[in-house]
Amino acid sequence: MPSRYRTEKDSMGEIQVPTDALYQAQTQRAIENFPLSGIPLPTRFIHAVTYIKQAAARTNMDLGLIDNIKGHAIIDSCQSILEGQYCDQFPVDVFQTGSGTSTNMNVNEVIATLASRIAPLAISANDDVNMSQSSNDVIPTAIQVSATLACHQCLIPALEHCKTVIANKIAANQEKVKTGRTHLMDAMPITFAQELEGWFTQLDKAQLGICHSLDTLRGLGQGGTAVGTGINASPEFAINFANNISVSTEIEFHVSDSFFYTISSQDAAVSLSGQLKTTAVALMKISNDLRWMNSGPLAGLADIQLPALQPGSSIMPGKVNPVIPEATAMVAAQVIGNDATITVAGQSGNFQLNVMLPVIAYNLLQSIELLSNALTTLADKAIAGFTVNDAHIQHSLSKNPILVTALNPIIGYLKAAEIAKKAYREHRDILDVAEEETTLSKEELLALLNPKMLTQGGVIGKK
Repeated sequence: MPSRYRTEKDSMGEIQVPTDALYQAQTQRAIENFPLSGIPLPTRFIHAVTYIKQAAARTNMDLGLIDNIKGHAIIDSCQSILEGQYCDQFPVDVFQTGSGTSTNMNVNEVIATLASRIAPLAISANDDVNMSQSSNDVIPTAIQVSATLACHQCLIPALEHCKTVIANKIAANQEKVKTGRTHLMDAMPITFAQELEGWFTQLDKAQLGICHSLDTLRGLGQGGTAVGTGINASPEFAINFANNISVSTEIEFHVSDSFFYTISSQDAAVSLSGQLKTTAVALMKISNDLRWMNSGPLAGLADIQLPALQPGSSIMPGKVNPVIPEATAMVAAQVIGNDATITVAGQSGNFQLNVMLPVIAYNLLQSIELLSNALTTLADKAIAGFTVNDAHIQHSLSKNPILVTALNPIIGYLKAAEIAKKAYREHRDILDVAEEETTLSKEELLALLNPKMLTQGGVIGKK
């Protein structure tokens, strides 16, 4: 019966590795050393490391540092991984060595095994696949490349989509006036379009912040190697590498203005995470607005009705809940928590290297993925399909004593407050009470207290 294991050897000696594994000794040691969560780094991150290995091989060939047979074997092996093969060969836990060396070597070893099957000679994980590199510049670069790609491919399109859905809803609700609310209490009127404009602008500003953070994130420290000095890498490596990875990813990366900054700190990742948190806060606000406006339908605000997607209770028949805004709010909470983790990890840069890189990568990519999915789901399954309860909002407007605010310049704040309190106390329309308590005619009051006109702001009269 064939053995289930083979013997591999590294600088620490021999170790047993599963026979069918493409990885080698250092990956096996990491598997045994870090049985912590069972959570591997995301495929998107592994692909970013693979892009780096592919671009490095091209650069080393361009500089005459590796022969073309080895270089092309490495490049072709990387391409097979990028096409989705061998995903099960990257099992190293997120919670591992803080530099991410275990993951760097895992990728090096898998590529070396694959490349050795292509080339007519042995290819070394360290000497060939890792040529001109260190884990200390590969893993920070992989964080930046993977996060940049995720933002460009997923998050920014999702933000644009959600903004488009909101913009369409704004256009369809220009004339619909509702009671505004501050402190959850009745306030001056506002149109639905104006309310949604606030949501649109929140997401637009969040997108601008993300794009600004990406400007810094595109400056790569690859070529700084171990501590930022570039030991064992050609002085021409960095710029050639940046050009090569820009071609393969179709994103314009460039050389960092300081390897010492890029390798020793994760400030760029922390900055992006802060912008992701801002986006999460915006989504939490929008989700809560939707939940409140949908509340009821009989004993709540009932401004709108969200699409009914599933039964809301295992015991109360007919109950339907705002499940999409609730799910989105939980996503927002997770992203805010991820930002706290990234913040703590970001300050763990000791001298020339941050030593919490894998957990930064994991949380940053999870936040981008969650936000991308939540934005699309909220747009398509909640915002696009909600309907306005016109009769209900008109009834609430007619009873709203706060409309008397418009009379302040004419009758004064104290008299207006007296009228509002009487309307509240007697449960009467503000128009009727104002007609009793002022010298203004009903026609004048109808004009002055017109809710649609009051959404335009400005001073309507003078004392």
